[in-house]
Amino acid sequence: MQQRIDATKVSPAAFQAVAALQAYVDKSGLDPKLRELIKIRASQINGCAYCLAMHTRDARKLGETDERMHLLNAWREAPLYSERERAALEWTEAITLVAQGHVPDEAFKAVREQFSEKEIVDLTMATIAINSWNRAAIGFRVPPQVETKKAAA
Repeated sequence: MQQRIDATKVSPAAFQAVAALQAYVDKSGLDPKLRELIKIRASQINGCAYCLAMHTRDARKLGETDERMHLLNAWREAPLYSERERAALEWTEAITLVAQGHVPDEAFKAVREQFSEKEIVDLTMATIAINSWNRAAIGFRVPPQVETKKAAA
């Protein structure tokens, strides 16, 4: 895959604008492991290899297990996530997939039971940030930074 545009060089101000939102999210007080789960789940939905490679590495550094990351795509069926994490993941999916039916009342009810209003805003901003990064990486075909070699043909 050939990268189309290096947005950080072509338009540093645009990159810095998204980075400012990310900086807010990083300082918001949301649990860092939860933030990484949100990033991974949204990146799975969007199919962003660049962000998946980055955020699974970041989550691992925070102590997240491979098992939980492998099962994240099936979090509803896997018994590995707390009610708080489930609410955040449902909210992340609803915000990420907003064009497929807006945000259901059930998703808001679940997140409202587990998080304060400020935390819901912060979760929403975290989801908006990773969706922005995903769309830029996918649109500009930013190749993932991987540690393993190509699979044999």
